[in-house]
Amino acid sequence: MDATIRELLDLVVRWVHLIAGIMWIGNSLLFNWLDRNLTPLAQPKEGVEGEIWLLHSGGFYEVEKKQLAPSQMPAKLHWFKWQNAATWISGILLLIIVYYMGGAAYMVDPSVADISAGAAIAIGVGVLIISWFVYDLLWRSPLGENTPLAFAISFILLLATVYGLSRVLSGRAAYIHVGVILGTLMTGNVWLHVMPSQRALVAATKAGKPQDRALAYRAKQRSIHNNYMTFPLLFIMVSNHFPSTYGNQLNWLILGILMLAGAAIRHFMNIRFWYGGWLRALFGTALVALALVFFLIARTKSPASAAGGAPIAFADARAIINRRCVVCHSATPTDNQFTVAPSGVTFDTPEQIQSRADRIKERAVVSKTMPLGNKTGITDEEREILGRWIDQGANIR
Repeated sequence: MDATIRELLDLVVRWVHLIAGIMWIGNSLLFNWLDRNLTPLAQPKEGVEGEIWLLHSGGFYEVEKKQLAPSQMPAKLHWFKWQNAATWISGILLLIIVYYMGGAAYMVDPSVADISAGAAIAIGVGVLIISWFVYDLLWRSPLGENTPLAFAISFILLLATVYGLSRVLSGRAAYIHVGVILGTLMTGNVWLHVMPSQRALVAATKAGKPQDRALAYRAKQRSIHNNYMTFPLLFIMVSNHFPSTYGNQLNWLILGILMLAGAAIRHFMNIRFWYGGWLRALFGTALVALALVFFLIARTKSPASAAGGAPIAFADARAIINRRCVVCHSATPTDNQFTVAPSGVTFDTPEQIQSRADRIKERAVVSKTMPLGNKTGITDEEREILGRWIDQGANIR
């Protein structure tokens, strides 16, 4: 497929994905918030668990949560399901367009594992399928009745998956596949647990039968799972903008810390109405997680190039950039995938190179996340020369 067409598809599908994701996650957060803010009625009514008054857009809203009596089905009932379907489908399409098409350029990093594009795609698809079955079997089993234990096992398995993927795929691809795993688990919960339980509750009510409370519990359990996966998933969705995380030697551990912190922050937000110290705990968790991530990134950075030694001429640095970078980062790229310079960054003139010197060092020398997948075959010696030239002042004269 032509690179321009693929870019336009990326734009349209990503836009849909963003809109649908906002709608789905927004609904999820709203309903969990409602559950934790309901207050008992001043005059109790049979079947009503609580109510809440809301003010929005110039109007007052009264919301009640109730269990319907047999045959008490309202004429109009709103379901919330298509936002999830649109989010997941557009996410899978994005995975195919960005990562699987175009020779899977984002998938393979020879410095991580020398595998073919086909093998990388097969690993990505296989892990998605296996992850759902393992997760679902775990929470259906007797272990699922012990929530803390099942959560601990789930997180260990997820961390092991992150570690495994980071050893066969590029760091960026490993991160995004973990995000797609979480999105797939959440979607499976909606369509294979929450929706069937809700359909059974509606069918029982229409048939004049009492509702099975076990069905409501099962739907709520999986909905809560989705609630805790939300913040980790949101980070992964934007992680490609932060190469210091996915490009780090300990990228699997960094992601594990951020996912655990995200779930913990969501937990403190969930329990704030009966735990007075929730805000301190939330900020404390965030600060500890950020401190750990900063420590790991700082500790595992590639050694800084020494500014001393023989001076590096700009001509030598520019020759490397012309061979390894200008293929993509030019007003007229020659790469078969990038027909437009990524992020609009070009290195056609000495001034353009000098203005991006710090960024070049971070991406090409320190994190080594550029060139993408080392497609142009830059060597460690060349990275060292670039680093020394930048450390010596990035002089272009």
